[in-house]
Amino acid sequence: MTRVKHAPSSLKRRKRVLKATKGQRGPRSKLSKLAKEALRKSLIYNYAGRKNKKRDFRALWINRITAACKAEGISYSKFIAGLKKNEIVLNRKVLADIAACDNRGFKTLVKKIKG
Repeated sequence: MTRVKHAPSSLKRRKRVLKATKGQRGPRSKLSKLAKEALRKSLIYNYAGRKNKKRDFRALWINRITAACKAEGISYSKFIAGLKKNEIVLNRKVLADIAACDNRGFKTLVKKIKG
């Protein structure tokens, strides 16, 4: 029986890892062992980054809404409570866009809440 070393599959696997770590610095893009570690870590950070992105955007939207609310003389919490009480269903992304771009529209929302 002849000995099988799995050379084609090993080379293919190594090539795939090295291609994925192409932009890394130094030996992390050249040596297969270090490249494998770098790839594993990058995938972990990638996953965590996708979760953090959602958190960061929500915080940004809340900051924008808070700034617009302060300019109108109302607190963020009272503004959100007023929206819920008046059954105005707008998410924070849309509210932040209205606060940043459409000043008149935001003022009418505040009037509805106060009045």
